[in-house]
Amino acid sequence: MNRQLASYLILAVLIALLPAVGAYPIFIMKIMCYALFACAFNLLLAYTGLLSFGHAAFLGGAAYATGHSLVVWGFPTILGLLFGTAVAAALGLIMGALAIRRSGIYFAMITLAMAQMLFFYFLQAPFTHGEDGLQGIPRGSILGIDLSNDLYLYYVVLAIFIIGFMICWRTVNSPFGQVLKALRENEARAVSLGYDVARFKLLVFVISATLAGLAGATKSLVFVSATLSDATWQMSGLVILMTLIGGLGTFLGPVLGAVIVVVLENKVGEFGRSLSQWTGIEWFQVLGESVTMVIGLIFIVCVMAFRRGIIGEILHRYDRRKAAA
Repeated sequence: MNRQLASYLILAVLIALLPAVGAYPIFIMKIMCYALFACAFNLLLAYTGLLSFGHAAFLGGAAYATGHSLVVWGFPTILGLLFGTAVAAALGLIMGALAIRRSGIYFAMITLAMAQMLFFYFLQAPFTHGEDGLQGIPRGSILGIDLSNDLYLYYVVLAIFIIGFMICWRTVNSPFGQVLKALRENEARAVSLGYDVARFKLLVFVISATLAGLAGATKSLVFVSATLSDATWQMSGLVILMTLIGGLGTFLGPVLGAVIVVVLENKVGEFGRSLSQWTGIEWFQVLGESVTMVIGLIFIVCVMAFRRGIIGEILHRYDRRKAAA
């Protein structure tokens, strides 16, 4: 466990040094927001066995709540972030209380239905500005740090990501986390041991929703806007994709999955143009318009070659070699 924490610390230091080597801060902050979102989803699916198709509701809901509180109510930045996260927690409590009454595909469909209800509310509500989104969200300052400076904001976002990541890690590596794993493996046995299954499911659902909301609230500061794209069912599908590509049930898997998906969304066009120049094939010029297809192909490759996800497969092979030695 100490070695694991040391590796996470090294990773955090490397991320902190990225702007110094020329990395674009906004791009890395986007990755960190989505990585936290994926970690929150991974906590629910991998360690409890609950598949949610509605997690975008928490990401988008927190973004709108944070933006509205900062733009209209004039909240300080830290209070705006906390308010958006609290709204996501409240949504998680309501959705979770209804959804945990069912399991399996029925649970997934209930979360999807409620998330779609929220999406159409956001589409029509006056405070969200519909398809135009909530623009011009002020970044303000936190503890005297001026967040209008991208570099200062970068390290605040990094701190938020580390806090969220460590909450996931601590949750899993706690007695509460062991109960969650028991529910995933054999719910009937957990009930026979006297555990209140519904209470544990609801609690982890709220924790996951809260962390997803923290990601959404942070993202609204990074891009100074909150839009409908954060609350669509496609976003709920995208976070599933990130988690499965990186490695379900691993801590770094969702982070890697977020990196892969965000890089593909933003850089596949440049990659296509480079391929076109190198090979002379004109079709590669329009590769940037086929991001969904490219991500789908990569997902198929990962499912075929890395059934545990990229990180999951690496860890499995490492453990197998270690056991053989």
